[in-house]
Amino acid sequence: MTDEKLVSGRGITAGERFSDPELWADVDGEGPHLWRTLGYRQAGWEPGSSTVEWDATPDYCFPSAGGPIVQGGLVTALLDAAMGGACWTVLDNDQAFLTADLRVEFLRSSRPGLLRATGEVIRRTRRVVFCAAELHDAEGVLLATSRCTQVLLPADGRAGRYGPPEPDGAPPRDARG
Repeated sequence: MTDEKLVSGRGITAGERFSDPELWADVDGEGPHLWRTLGYRQAGWEPGSSTVEWDATPDYCFPSAGGPIVQGGLVTALLDAAMGGACWTVLDNDQAFLTADLRVEFLRSSRPGLLRATGEVIRRTRRVVFCAAELHDAEGVLLATSRCTQVLLPADGRAGRYGPPEPDGAPPRDARG
């Protein structure tokens, strides 16, 4: 790791990727991207932590007797973005990650308005990063929590994905046990 800045009391060391949060959000890029499509904003960034904000509109809700409720998949995506950002802060430039496991608990209905997800790295090993996140509304009410397991992979190449099938249709050689 290149940056020895630590998150208070948790011993999380910044990785090389910590120096470039814009690369994670890719807000200024071109083409489709979840952050640009939904209007996510990076609201906080430190080693082992990332906060993402989103102004949820009724367009992303379903109706209920008590008013519009943000669809759960969109709540999950926001929590996932915050945990992914937290994971990104501890990686070096030669590392990437894929989510191996993601769990969400919906504690209260999320309504249109400002939603803020804060993700943090709970533990990092050589091959796995464990993260957690909380989602709050503008008043600070806890709406949902999440945990995930991120698997670390090389940033170059197929990033852990198998090659194409063999010409005869057999699985690729790197996918065989």
